[in-house]
Amino acid sequence: MIKHNFWDILVWVVLVGIVLWLILKAMGLINTPLLLEYAPYFGIAYVVGWNVHKLNNISDSVNKFEKFKDETIKEIHNLKLNCTKNHK
Repeated sequence: MIKHNFWDILVWVVLVGIVLWLILKAMGLINTPLLLEYAPYFGIAYVVGWNVHKLNNISDSVNKFEKFKDETIKEIHNLKLNCTKNHK
């Protein structure tokens, strides 16, 4: 089961809201003041910021895995060296 946090859900709500607003605006069903005309752009800016945050978290995780991989390779190499020294 996929676990969604509050921010993931909020992003989807914002995206659905933007799409609905754009559809209703294109159909001429809503007329909004000029200030609200820019609301979708603020929503898009939020979504972009959220994606950057998620990418940073993923990048940090990948870096941790790479460090773990390098440390594991060094440990295995040291174990091999110890085994060959003790075996002789």
